[in-house]
Amino acid sequence: MIHKQVAIIGGGLAGLTAAIHLSKIGIKVIVIEKNTFPKHKVCGEYISNEVLPYLSWLDLNIQDLNPTKISKLQFSTENGKSINAKLPLGGFGISRYILDEYLYKKAISNGCEILHDNVENVEFNDDEFTITIAENNILKSKLVIGAFGKRSNIDQKLNRSFIKKKSPWLAVKAHYSGNFANDLVGLHNFKGGYCGISKVENDKINICYLADYESFKLYKNVDDYQKNVLTKNPILKQIFESSTLIFDKPITISQISFEQKKAVENHILMIGDTAGLIHPLCGNGMAMAIHSAKIVSELIEKFYGDNIQSRTSLENSYNIQWNFNFKNRLRTGRFLSNVLQKTKLSKFLMQLIIIFPFLLPMIIKKTHGNPIQ
Repeated sequence: MIHKQVAIIGGGLAGLTAAIHLSKIGIKVIVIEKNTFPKHKVCGEYISNEVLPYLSWLDLNIQDLNPTKISKLQFSTENGKSINAKLPLGGFGISRYILDEYLYKKAISNGCEILHDNVENVEFNDDEFTITIAENNILKSKLVIGAFGKRSNIDQKLNRSFIKKKSPWLAVKAHYSGNFANDLVGLHNFKGGYCGISKVENDKINICYLADYESFKLYKNVDDYQKNVLTKNPILKQIFESSTLIFDKPITISQISFEQKKAVENHILMIGDTAGLIHPLCGNGMAMAIHSAKIVSELIEKFYGDNIQSRTSLENSYNIQWNFNFKNRLRTGRFLSNVLQKTKLSKFLMQLIIIFPFLLPMIIKKTHGNPIQ
């Protein structure tokens, strides 16, 4: 085992960002990712500009990917009443299909080892991890970062508390062609959920929505559900009627949980959605994933540089920083998730925002951070 080594389980946005950071500072990195690239993922594909200084430090030139620049927000209730707001920091739209492959290639050029395989088990004994991948191949590592996404068989292996509870949420995503403003992100409420819409690169429209599974299963398929539920919101009706599906069919993911998760479990340092999933209505999940990769990488640098003396201190430091940066944002996200599940309360909140538009920027501020250097 090489002493200054980190194994990262999961090669999505958070995992690859951590790999690039750690390899940049001279730490050997092995990333285990079950999928190959490029690959579409269910994601809102909007990133707050708060991460741009950090991405620049990582030598990532996002402008090369031709992202859209987003500065405005439109918010609407079920009946189509809407308000518009300016996003305090603004952001950009980029598909995971393009972004993840870009990060993957950067990680490889930095010298990271990428294994395309499934992790069967992770055990911690005698101050080191044993990672079992397919066909009983074994990897050893001093440190492990968990970046395996919203839910995984590894969550079950670790017996994480959130995985035991059924979640009512399903997410659907697809790309479309059509007319939609380049600088706008739309957040549109419908009965049982909400829909986010914004442009990504190459003039494509990303439509991604979160739906209550109980209402969704009343319909035969995604198309029927969209026609009978989403388009009851006149704004969504106009968008769907004027847009053409680019994908063969929308992609979905079920059992999305907004339950509280632990940032450290079985000594694994969790980042991104693996550590905590913020409600998509907050529009800040991708930036949080990138920021969490930065936090964990900087602490690992201190650990291997002997500025953090023990694993316990490393884990405690990570918990403290995770809570400082994200705990309140996640709490706000869980509150919004609970509100959306209660029809009357949801309608009341949405109408309140329409009547008092200053509440919307306040919610945005509570779920976004400052520029990270």
